[in-house]
Amino acid sequence: MNDNQLLRYSRHILLPQIGYEGQEKLINSHALIVGAGGLGSPVALYLAAGGVGKLTICDFDSVDLTNLQRQIIHTTASVGINKAVSAQQTIYEINPDVLVNTICEKSSEAAFEALAAEADVVIDCSDNFATRYVLNRVCVKLRKPLVSGAAINFEGQVTVFDMRSDESPCYHCLFPDMGGEEGLRCAESGVFAPLVGIIGTTQAAEAMKLLTGMGKSLQGRLLLLDVQAMEWRSIKLARDAACKVCAH
Repeated sequence: MNDNQLLRYSRHILLPQIGYEGQEKLINSHALIVGAGGLGSPVALYLAAGGVGKLTICDFDSVDLTNLQRQIIHTTASVGINKAVSAQQTIYEINPDVLVNTICEKSSEAAFEALAAEADVVIDCSDNFATRYVLNRVCVKLRKPLVSGAAINFEGQVTVFDMRSDESPCYHCLFPDMGGEEGLRCAESGVFAPLVGIIGTTQAAEAMKLLTGMGKSLQGRLLLLDVQAMEWRSIKLARDAACKVCAH
């Protein structure tokens, strides 16, 4: 770390759980963020501000005026620009030391596998089951930690599938792929703006914990948030011995 980095990350370095060595781990880490919308915005902002040295951001969509109510990495001037590129522009204003790669087209499973192979952690900020199932299969195959989040209306959830552990369930264990399942979308049913911030920030925290080896991750636990009541629930998760994706 140079002198500017020592100052920039000084509040991290002061934490004994992170310290100089932990911050060096972050600087030398690479996170793959899939989706630069409501969840991806706080994830990308906090990982960049916190010093994760390399980010790959995937999003084929462009910024729309309706996104700005909750997708805080984008500005009014970003409308019409690809979301990954818009996110990159904002990040470079916050922390020019971070290297940001942008993937601006839809990625195949093979493409996601190649991207995940180069990353230390994969963060699923997508808004559809098809992408979630693809990322899960990739992370199971490559034994990469996957930080999963979702939010709709006033409810959100977040967990970690860390396939480096033989005890960890995968996304398919929790939500088996029955085919043809679309689920709710923000454009159809709405979403409370701060909700995606809370869930996305929690994903960022889990990713940074995984990258530094600090604390205890959400592996084996699903956090559910009802933001109207402001109540968190924690549900224990177990691997499905008959899972078609992760069962050995």
